[in-house]
Amino acid sequence: MFYGSYSHNLDNKGRLVVPSKMRDELGAKAYILKGYDGCLSIYKEADFMKLMEKINSLSFTKKSARLFIRAQLDSVCELEIDRQGRALLPTSLLNRYSIGKEVVVVGVYDHIEVWNKSDYEEFSKTANSSFEENAEELEDND
Repeated sequence: MFYGSYSHNLDNKGRLVVPSKMRDELGAKAYILKGYDGCLSIYKEADFMKLMEKINSLSFTKKSARLFIRAQLDSVCELEIDRQGRALLPTSLLNRYSIGKEVVVVGVYDHIEVWNKSDYEEFSKTANSSFEENAEELEDND
């Protein structure tokens, strides 16, 4: 399980040092893809395969499913973590999703999110301002 947040800088080659607390669970091979709310998501191989099973269960005859499947799978890249715990993030994804040199790495249960630092700070303000209301609404749905 991934949790916590860490501020990092990508090096000049676009490599991310995966936080040590996340590195062992992530393993040597992972997948990066478009996340939600402007971030990139990194999944360890087993959880990526579960995600692919969910996507495979969507009906391709529905337009919303086709749009989602294409947008999601278009962004998938395989990542390898080197011996120093670094992952080379694809330049195409960094540019497409406006991820700059300063990033925040966030553990979100079954995956890791990589955010542009200023975007995450803005998202965090919004999320924290409605935290209690969201908790109450989610609690009522149980």
